[in-house]
Amino acid sequence: MRLLKKPVFNELNHAIIDYPTPSNITYFWNFGVLAGLCLVIQLITGILLAMHYTPHVDLAFLSVEHIMRDVNYGWLLRYVHANGASMFFIVVYIHIFRGLYYGSYNRPRRAIWNIGVIILLLMMATAFMGYVLPWGQMSFWGATVITNLFSAIPVVGEQIVYWLWGGFSVDNATLNRFFSLHYLMPFTIAGCAGLHLIVLHLSGSNNPLGVWSSRDRVPFTPYFYVKDLYGVIIFGIFFSFFVYFSPNMLGHPDNYIEANPLVTPAHIVPEWYFLPFYAILRSIPDKLGGVVAMVLAIFVLSIFSFIAGNEIRSSQFRPIYRKLFWLLLVDSIILGWIGGKTPEYPYIQIGQLATVYYFAYFLVFIPLLSKFESAIYKRHASTYIQQYK
Repeated sequence: MRLLKKPVFNELNHAIIDYPTPSNITYFWNFGVLAGLCLVIQLITGILLAMHYTPHVDLAFLSVEHIMRDVNYGWLLRYVHANGASMFFIVVYIHIFRGLYYGSYNRPRRAIWNIGVIILLLMMATAFMGYVLPWGQMSFWGATVITNLFSAIPVVGEQIVYWLWGGFSVDNATLNRFFSLHYLMPFTIAGCAGLHLIVLHLSGSNNPLGVWSSRDRVPFTPYFYVKDLYGVIIFGIFFSFFVYFSPNMLGHPDNYIEANPLVTPAHIVPEWYFLPFYAILRSIPDKLGGVVAMVLAIFVLSIFSFIAGNEIRSSQFRPIYRKLFWLLLVDSIILGWIGGKTPEYPYIQIGQLATVYYFAYFLVFIPLLSKFESAIYKRHASTYIQQYK
């Protein structure tokens, strides 16, 4: 009992057990915990896989086969790690769309939202470098295509590409650099996730109504601990289905062919969680413009939080916003579908239309709608105050 009175344990008790949580939050608030669980799974399996992996162009593909065939439960480690990346992105994408739907990007949670955008960027960089490590055909050619995008940067672009490669082509130096960074960056993500959680506890959790109340709150344990545990069990069943019954569904078959610089695959595509951004890249006819649009497609999430603030947070009280949100969700799915198609008619034209709506949603529609709704809110609020003075 004396230990529990120490400052460290007091903080842990406040953060895990007595943390005041809005009583009306739903199962959509489970995805923050699930994202943390995915990160822990990726860290543990990644460390164990690194014990058997060899970052050399002549041995990388064979070392992965060695893990699959010779290491005890190596197949399980590899499938959990590979599918765990997809599970991580599924959870984070749902987490982002939940935040958009319930206005979690608004004050006072703007800092939480922007730290989340940084985590998303780090996840994408980590996943891209991890995809190169098996050194299959799609790994090699995906690395070649994506790193070449930096050459679109004026003046210094070509030098940046050579620096990333460690030479004049994707080769052994590239693989070593990517392996080193892929091992390091998950710990950076863990640090950002810890900061994300600290800032969340300072400003408090959002809720479906988008209103703040110091009264209608209950301790996190046992009420929401049980709710999160239920979500973890359902997620574990979903995750296990892919690992045990369809481990290669979310991957590309060409990556089971060893990398060959002399044979180009018929259709080079990234992993599914990059496809919407890949579609945006290809929808712009100019190379530099496409790269800028692809990068802006991520940073617009941060810009959006500064220009679309609203006193009314939850979409439950914003019927026009709600319709635009569901159109954004459909639009994002269309972009993902287009990203996996060959760049030809009519896919390019569909991708361009979907790209226009994506940026218009964040930079035009919602900021203008927020100003319109805020003006109505203030007018009604002032009328209400005058009536009851």
